[in-house]
Amino acid sequence: MAEKIIVLGSNGQIGTELVSALRKTYGEDNVIACDIRRPDYDIKNSGPFEFVNVLEKETLNSIFKKYKPTHVYLLAALLSATGEQNPKLAWDLNMNGLLNILDLAITYRTAKVYWPSSIAVFGPNSPKDNTPQFCVMDPNTVYGISKLAGERWCEYYHQKFGLDVRSIRYPGLISWKAAPGGGTTDYAIHIFHEALKRGSYASFLNAGTELPMMYMDDAIRGTIELMNAPANRISMRSSYNFTGVSFTPEILAVEIRKHITDFRLTYTDNDPRQLIANSWPKSIDDSLARSDWGWKPEFDLTQMTADMFKNLQK
Repeated sequence: MAEKIIVLGSNGQIGTELVSALRKTYGEDNVIACDIRRPDYDIKNSGPFEFVNVLEKETLNSIFKKYKPTHVYLLAALLSATGEQNPKLAWDLNMNGLLNILDLAITYRTAKVYWPSSIAVFGPNSPKDNTPQFCVMDPNTVYGISKLAGERWCEYYHQKFGLDVRSIRYPGLISWKAAPGGGTTDYAIHIFHEALKRGSYASFLNAGTELPMMYMDDAIRGTIELMNAPANRISMRSSYNFTGVSFTPEILAVEIRKHITDFRLTYTDNDPRQLIANSWPKSIDDSLARSDWGWKPEFDLTQMTADMFKNLQK
């Protein structure tokens, strides 16, 4: 039977590129993009699109009934910085949206469910360097709290119902194709646009703030590799640590100056996102993902920076 794939939250930073990648593999008609907003890109013209709010159970049920998906990717969420502006909505969307999908996956016997977690599950008392898969996790944002709770629900549904649910703890994601979604690591995308437009950027994170990052090409490839891995290779049913490269704004600026020699980086004061970043890891140990399903990033900082400028300049 041909795969039938639903991607919920298809308009977001990850969804735009994931839908395109999946359609290249499985065919345009077999990947249904779903979002609460009309697409502002040509994704609607390259395959099916449905208006879906993941909090509306009746609408979700009708979509599952119509397409009978074999795979579901649930990407709809409010991210860290945006979530702090409306914490109750963030909790409702991030948590109840997940539970709705898990329940429907059981009802319609969906073969696989993908749900993304985040490095936001770690907190002030988590190890900062080479943060391990298992450690103290005390998130202090509603985004992180909801992601940590979501990890437990994913593992629970696997253990209780046998649902094949898979997850990755994404680091900061960097892409030239879609706008960032309101996360604490968004500076690492804004900086490239501002470097080309103005030759300068005012970072809301300070010079020494080191965070785990990843180029979107690696993130999409890793996500699909996880979903394609044999079930007996998946030992982690909560969420896998996953990373590419760690750097600070100042280190990124040095790399940018290889392309724009007079680029100027300044810093703003008292941005609330700095407090969030202070509680997150500097680097991640993703050895379990590497050993279980062969994960390995392809883009380092130099390659990522060059590719960002090459594509943005077009």
